Amino acid sequence: MPPAPVPQKVRPPALDATDLAILAELEENGRLTNAALAARVGIAESTCTGRLRALRESGVITRFRADVDPAALGLPLQAVIRVLLGSHNRDQVQSFHAILREVPGALAIFHVGGEDDYLIHVAVESAAALRDLVLEHVTVHPAVRHTETQLVFEVIRGAGVLSRAHPRGRAPSTPHAAG
Repeated sequence: MPPAPVPQKVRPPALDATDLAILAELEENGRLTNAALAARVGIAESTCTGRLRALRESGVITRFRADVDPAALGLPLQAVIRVLLGSHNRDQVQSFHAILREVPGALAIFHVGGEDDYLIHVAVESAAALRDLVLEHVTVHPAVRHTETQLVFEVIRGAGVLSRAHPRGRAPSTPHAAG
């Protein structure tokens, strides 16, 4: 497997108030039609189409997707599996990444710093299914030294990147250093 690309310093694109307003509206409701989005933001539909294309091409908008309730699909039990690796060599980590992509019921996988190396958020049908998932898909990897599974009692959605608390999608201002 080739080595992972080294991240380049990426300069975020310059976003104006209209771009931020578009993003805030989409974060609230990604199913808005172009016409409805343009009306909410107060721009022409053709301008909105162009802005959306630019936001996608610049990587600000990475994809659109449905937010599916796992319980509605018969997966009412959610958990976070904390994983500590015993080895951090590149080949072991990349091979672990490959198996993580195949974990059934994985909602999100975080490669983190700190006490743990990974947090795997999963949804399953039962406690037995959770046990089997950990044993058959996580602890089988030779780099895994320890796992700990925590049950999720409730998922509370955050405000998102562009909180509706900030009018027209403006991000909160940051204090300026005294000069």
